[in-house]
Amino acid sequence: MSVNRHQPRVFVLPEDDANRQMANGFTLHWSLIPRRMQVLEEAGGWLQVLERFKTDQVVGMSQFADRFVILLIDFDGREDRIQEVRAEIPEPLRNRVFVLGTLTQPEELRQALGTYETIGLAMAKDCQEGTNATWSHRLLSHNAVELDRLRSQVSPFLFRETPL
Repeated sequence: MSVNRHQPRVFVLPEDDANRQMANGFTLHWSLIPRRMQVLEEAGGWLQVLERFKTDQVVGMSQFADRFVILLIDFDGREDRIQEVRAEIPEPLRNRVFVLGTLTQPEELRQALGTYETIGLAMAKDCQEGTNATWSHRLLSHNAVELDRLRSQVSPFLFRETPL
């Protein structure tokens, strides 16, 4: 069965394999509606995430108003990186693009919380339940504003209410 391009959909563009694994863990949550979220191939660096976003996603987002993109990057210890990334997003698309990631490197988060897949699954649980058990970790808490925006826009179509 093919994907309906006119249905709301979230694309995740991860910086590296660790971020891709966390995103894949997120997709394993029981409440995530299949085909509403797609994890793309890792870009190889946060600057490459921006470049791939511009070359691969901007046109599609312009054509389909229900397309959302998560740029999943490492902040490398720089909380101001979000402003730098958001400045590169075309203005008409900014409300549908979200910049999330660990404050330093995902490896530090893995040492604190478990496997990348487990972390991603816990992040999805928080999103679905409206909690912050995982997202309040010191390496993720800087995502609070983006996370609130993301939850308000995509949770209504991304998660189902009850288990199948």
